[in-house]
Amino acid sequence: MEKNGGLARIPWQKIRQQSLPWTLSPAQVLVIGFASIILLGAMLLTLPAATTDGQGLNFIDALFEATSAVCVTGLVVVDTGTVLTPFGQTVIIFLIQVGGLGFMTVATLFAIMLGKRIGLRERLLMQEALNQITIQGVVKLTRYILIATFIIEGTAALILTAVWLKDLGWPRAFYFGLFHAISAFCNAGFDLFGNFRSLTGYVANPWVNIVIMSLITLGGIGFTVMADVYQKRSFAKFSLHTKMVLTISLLLVVGGAAGILVLENSNPKTLGALGPGGKILAAFFQSVTPRTAGYNTLNMPSLTTATQFLLIILMFIGASPGSTGGGIKTTTFGALLAAAWATINGKEEAEVFRRRLSEVTVFKALAIAMAAGLLVMVVTMALSVTEQAEFITVLFETVSAFGTVGLSLGLTPNLTDVGKLLITLTMFAGRVGPLTLAIALAQKGKKTLIRQPEEKIMVG
Repeated sequence: MEKNGGLARIPWQKIRQQSLPWTLSPAQVLVIGFASIILLGAMLLTLPAATTDGQGLNFIDALFEATSAVCVTGLVVVDTGTVLTPFGQTVIIFLIQVGGLGFMTVATLFAIMLGKRIGLRERLLMQEALNQITIQGVVKLTRYILIATFIIEGTAALILTAVWLKDLGWPRAFYFGLFHAISAFCNAGFDLFGNFRSLTGYVANPWVNIVIMSLITLGGIGFTVMADVYQKRSFAKFSLHTKMVLTISLLLVVGGAAGILVLENSNPKTLGALGPGGKILAAFFQSVTPRTAGYNTLNMPSLTTATQFLLIILMFIGASPGSTGGGIKTTTFGALLAAAWATINGKEEAEVFRRRLSEVTVFKALAIAMAAGLLVMVVTMALSVTEQAEFITVLFETVSAFGTVGLSLGLTPNLTDVGKLLITLTMFAGRVGPLTLAIALAQKGKKTLIRQPEEKIMVG
């Protein structure tokens, strides 16, 4: 083991060569695990019991829905509230919970319930799945994640049940409350209100807005950050990771809300029809939900093009590492900003909150952002050929899929089969791709004593 600051770092390559009896890396295991769950969910959704017409979904639609649920995206090609039966909806919410927590976390839950020992192999997988630096404390963190998840989702479900009790009646209100609490905390964005309405019927309801926004925010900042805040309760004592996540998240939410207020204030189809309080509430909700949640209280196609582009930017950045959300992540965006600021000011090293970011961290952030940008460009170009839609609509849908957001301008239900497969692959890549890329970059390559000669080039 290597020691760094008292924490154990276990080099995966050495462990794999010396002790573990498998040939797959943790990244490969995670990808195969997610793919297996998606295929299982797709098969269940093709059963006659899954749809109201008794025929089940065709395989491409079932694969799309299952991928969207496991990748906690929320893009749908069929209406969850009217096409799927309670059985089909239960399959969806189970896939959302597993996808949001991660299948290794769920597997650990069953192991704990059965009293099984968590071995080194499982701890290594948990380390990679939770995006942790070391294996130290991963089992404890997993227990915290499970307990926190059930408490947060349970509390929110009860509040939403009370809010919807008058409109829906007791059994249905509880069912809706539980479904939407899990979907919102896992940043999935699936809803049961039918006709692709999402939460537009509650645009001015403070309870629904506040509860859903709170769930999205908690699910999007990451369990490590929640644990750090709970334990230290002082910004000065927080880790640099926590400080960056909270600061960047706050700036994105407030900045996004301000932008939406300015751009949509006079739009009669969105904020223009609301009072002052309703405008602020709706603007903040629409600023929070691109953090990979997918719920909306305003009609997305009715937004101005400028607002749609603003949402694309927020969706691309996404949530934070170790959370239920997607995107390139807030800390990746923060590292790139810090590096750019250092360059502008003539500094050789990026600094944040009086701490220096390593070159490795900055290079990783750059690689993740570049890989994500390349994926979005390629898929957008392909969809521009296969689909009959405006460019902004195609770009919006692609970034929504990559960021595992789920917001839509109406293109997804009308996709061709090729388009559905492209978006399915994009959702899958958005859920496991950046994480897998980060894991691959984190693995130390073979060091060499040879340094190539330096030569300058012109940039900028």
